[in-house]
Amino acid sequence: MLRGLATVNFFADDLEAARKWYAELLETEPYFERPGNGQPAAYYEFRIGDHQAELGLIDRRYAPPQASTAPAGAIVHWHVDDVRAALDRLLALGATPHTPLTEYGPGFIAASVADPFGNVLGIMYNQHYLDVLGRRHTFEGPVR
Repeated sequence: MLRGLATVNFFADDLEAARKWYAELLETEPYFERPGNGQPAAYYEFRIGDHQAELGLIDRRYAPPQASTAPAGAIVHWHVDDVRAALDRLLALGATPHTPLTEYGPGFIAASVADPFGNVLGIMYNQHYLDVLGRRHTFEGPVR
């Protein structure tokens, strides 16, 4: 049923500040904007990572009515090669700690932060992710 991460959406009161913050963090600009065409944006989308997963930023005006403004929701952990370095960078950019750096077993280290807009962003070193990526690379050629 669930075949893979398609899009993770975060809400922000100040969408332009969120776009700038994530562009700096990800070291890339969003590839997609709505409504665009000279009108203020309501949505920005980045493609990131080994599988070009989508990270969307949505103006909080369009959030479901029950959406909280406190850090909440499911924690999506993005694979990183060095959790400590990634965590230090996120904190230096103004994120606040959410869950501490924790080893969950050999090959699984995670932490999460609240971004400056109240969204929870998880990071993880995940050996299983690397094993799957390596098998895909072996059988299908280089992953792009």
